[in-house]
Amino acid sequence: MSIAVADQNRVREESRITVAGMAVNVLLTIGKVAVGLLFNSAAIIADGLHSGSDLASDAAVLWGISASRRPADADHQYGHSRYEAIVTMVVGFLLVVAALWVGIESVGTMQVRHSGPTSWLPFCAALATIVAKEVLYRLTVRVGRKHKNSSIVANAWHHRSDAFSSLAAAVGIAGATAGGPRWAFLDHLTAVVLAAFLVIMGVRIVRDAMQELSDRAPDPATKERIHAAIVGIKGVVGFHACRARRSAGVIDMDVHVQVAPDMTVRAGHDIATAVEEAVQKAVPEVTDVVVHIEPPE
Repeated sequence: MSIAVADQNRVREESRITVAGMAVNVLLTIGKVAVGLLFNSAAIIADGLHSGSDLASDAAVLWGISASRRPADADHQYGHSRYEAIVTMVVGFLLVVAALWVGIESVGTMQVRHSGPTSWLPFCAALATIVAKEVLYRLTVRVGRKHKNSSIVANAWHHRSDAFSSLAAAVGIAGATAGGPRWAFLDHLTAVVLAAFLVIMGVRIVRDAMQELSDRAPDPATKERIHAAIVGIKGVVGFHACRARRSAGVIDMDVHVQVAPDMTVRAGHDIATAVEEAVQKAVPEVTDVVVHIEPPE
């Protein structure tokens, strides 16, 4: 199988599982918010907004899959991958605002009697979410690990976080529904807890997007693998000015590699190619490596 065909198959599989996640999250968001409004359950509304945050994550990942392969043009000579971080940051802000609204409303109605769930349907909706999102997590993480795509794996964990929040919502809703008006505050209390969880998640989304826009470097373990791959190439005397940055789930980097001063241009070019291939093999997230050949200082 050629590299081009393999890349097309990878894009198709990653896009398919991400679109499937978006479809599930659209249904869950609309369904849970509607059930919460109809049957007076603040917790299931908050849980529905959490599904909405998963939808935003799906959209960002899908955008990244497309943007990372869009060719550079005259206005974007380094490609279009930065758009993913910008959209993610805006979505994070919107998530924080929505979560604060749910939390404030829930606190304000905490003491209102007969304001709890009027049916077991919100509880059933929470249980259905737990099952759906756990299945979606397993399918998504399998694709992410297969193609070593960290953004897909991270999105899978986003799905699982929705399952966890739905479990908390189910507990609160069950207590409020079974206990009657005296225990209706449990539904609101759970909504406040979930709203706080959503605020934290929204802040993290914004923080990660801002770090990406500011050219955040890979973690130390990843940098160590890159350095080991470089010095492992025959003919490399040393290296310096090694820089790397994360963008849209991938890593771009450049490095100055030192070789023997009397080496031919062809031999130096071959070493540069070998360094590039070794780095990408050691760290598959690296998609662009610029190698500068120079003599030792």
